[in-house]
Amino acid sequence: MTVSSAGGSEPSAAGPPPVPVETVAGAVESVFREEHGRLLAALVRRFGDLDLAEEVTSAALEAALVHWPVQGVPRSPGAWLMATARRKAVDRLRRDQAYAAKLALVRVDMVTEVPEAAEFPDDRLQLFFTCAHPALPEEARGALMLRCLAGLSTAEVARAYLVPAAAMAQRIVRAKRKIREARIPFRVPGADELPGRLPGVLQVLYSVFTEGYVASSGPLLQRVDLAGEAIRLVRILRRLLPAEREVTGLLALMLLVHARRAARTGPGGAVVLLEDQDRALWDGPMIAEGLALVRVALTGGPAGPYAVQAAIAALHDEAASVSTTDWPQVVALYDVLLALDPSPVVALNRAVAVAMRDGPAAGLAAVDAVGGAGRLRDYAPFHLARADLLQRLGRLVEAVEAYRRALDLAGTDPERDHLRRRLEGVGAQVGRLS
Repeated sequence: MTVSSAGGSEPSAAGPPPVPVETVAGAVESVFREEHGRLLAALVRRFGDLDLAEEVTSAALEAALVHWPVQGVPRSPGAWLMATARRKAVDRLRRDQAYAAKLALVRVDMVTEVPEAAEFPDDRLQLFFTCAHPALPEEARGALMLRCLAGLSTAEVARAYLVPAAAMAQRIVRAKRKIREARIPFRVPGADELPGRLPGVLQVLYSVFTEGYVASSGPLLQRVDLAGEAIRLVRILRRLLPAEREVTGLLALMLLVHARRAARTGPGGAVVLLEDQDRALWDGPMIAEGLALVRVALTGGPAGPYAVQAAIAALHDEAASVSTTDWPQVVALYDVLLALDPSPVVALNRAVAVAMRDGPAAGLAAVDAVGGAGRLRDYAPFHLARADLLQRLGRLVEAVEAYRRALDLAGTDPERDHLRRRLEGVGAQVGRLS
């Protein structure tokens, strides 16, 4: 493959031999995946306009598809794209009266050579905090991160959230308008602000991952690509904030959970419970990376909630089976997590761990104590946990009712199919006893 050192210039007649279009398309796709967020963030920092930055980023990628087959792929593809996008931005500002006033305020270095890699700054951190700003609607934050930082198209983001593309386009437009009208700054919070703002960024990333790990609705239990994008974003965030242990904890948690992805579904996407999973299908290298990150996240002071959750996931991944899992330690870690995050979902997970440690009667008492306030009344896993424990205790009629309630609330087709099978099995037991 030919390598060029020039950036964005027209090819000469006596240039190098053409590069196959398929090769160039692959190179553009690779660069796009790796550099899109960095390029977009740098352009936003320079020109102060997200729409303009997105427009010229796309134009630069189109230019690469035209010029690279002739000129060859540059030594610094990201820098080539940056130089090209900057020129296109200036051209746009000059010819569009709506942007003309901005040109006088923007310091534009009209260089024609590609800047060195060191001159191409990584401003993605400011985009993380802009996309996750608390002034934005909650449903828009993850969508903006996937659009701006992961480089997904609007149609791809719409598929990720299972909404029509037109609806997602409007959601993103409204979020950008909010950024502009509320003057949400494109900047990294100061050291005094960071502790208050970082949890919001992490929550958005975890929400994206959770939607990939257990889809809220649709024909699939898990959407592996979406979970993978969330992991990729957290890897970027960790490179940008290497000293933040909760970022490390979140990455460890995601890896340790995602490592089980191949074993979580069977033929046709059917649900496979943890106790029935073939652990040989678990991703060993990913588990090893996650375990190493857990140790980092738990070192140097009190652990945060993501680090504790990662430690719980580590106990599951290290065990040879469900029965040999260190359930007393799992319960102890949930006690720590409850002190950090006293949510009903955490309490429910702890109650299930109590059932594994102390038996179904103790577990059912703990589950019912959690659900007594009614906050989990419309939460399918709560009713599923009750149904399973009631079935294990032989209280089959009550188990049938709990399974029916869980089935009514289940979000995905595989979950509904799994619950129907469980319900049929318990119903058959009731029929034999009657």
